[in-house]
Amino acid sequence: MAASVADPIALSPELLIAPGPQAAVALKSATTTIPIVFVSVAAPVKLGLVQSLSRPGGNVTGLSTMVPDDFLAKRLEILRELVPGASKIALLVNPSNPMQRLYLAEDVPRIGRELGVALLPVEAATADELDVAFASAAAQHADAIVDFGDTLTYLQAPRIIALAAKYRLPANYLFRHYADGGLSVYGTDARDLFRRAASYVDKILKGTKPSDLPVERPTKFELVINMKTAKALGLTVPPSLLIRADEVIE
Repeated sequence: MAASVADPIALSPELLIAPGPQAAVALKSATTTIPIVFVSVAAPVKLGLVQSLSRPGGNVTGLSTMVPDDFLAKRLEILRELVPGASKIALLVNPSNPMQRLYLAEDVPRIGRELGVALLPVEAATADELDVAFASAAAQHADAIVDFGDTLTYLQAPRIIALAAKYRLPANYLFRHYADGGLSVYGTDARDLFRRAASYVDKILKGTKPSDLPVERPTKFELVINMKTAKALGLTVPPSLLIRADEVIE
C-alpha cells in the first residue's frame, strides 16, 4: 500500500479520496496537509483518522459506515431466520483490514456470547486465499457465513458467490451488488455514501477545511433477499423477512 500511496502524493493533488479503511490509514500516514475524504470507514475515531466525528481536527474527514453496535448481530439474525438453528457461523475477514482486526478483537466475542452462536473467523487477504477460507468454513461445519466486506471482497464478489454456492453456505453480504446471485444483503447504501462524499469534495475545493466538516454517518440501508439462491440452497424464506426486505429477487 505504501508504494501505491506514494504515486498520488507525488502529484501534489488538491484533494485525495480514500475508499475504505486501508486506503484512508495509508493516505493519512503519508500526508498531513493534503485534504483527504474517506468513504466507507466503519470507525474512523478508533483507527486514529479523526479526533471525533463532530470535530475531525486534521486534514481528514468523510463518510462513515458507523452504525449501532448491534449491526453485526442484525446480519447474524437475518441468517438465523434463513437457517433456523444455525449455531456456527463463519466470518469472512481480511486480516490486512485494520477495521476488521479491531472489530474481531473488541466486538465479535461479545456478540457471539450474547447471541449464543459460535463465530468462526476465516481469513483471506488475497483473491487466491478466498478458496482456502471457504474450505476452512466448511471443514469447521459452519452453518452459514457472513462476509464482513471490504475492498478485496467487493472486487471478488462473483468468486465469493460461487464459493458460497459450491460449499452450500447460506451467506449474508454487505454490498448491494452481491444480490446478483448472493443469498442476502444487509448494509449501508454505498452509492448514497459516494454521492454524499461528492458534496464534501466540492466544499473542500471551494475552501472549507476538512476539520470543519463533521464525519457523517449512513442514513440509508438495504436488505435484499435472493429467492432463486434460497431455493437452490433448499431454504424457506419466512414471510416476516420478506416483508422487511427493500428488494426481493424472484
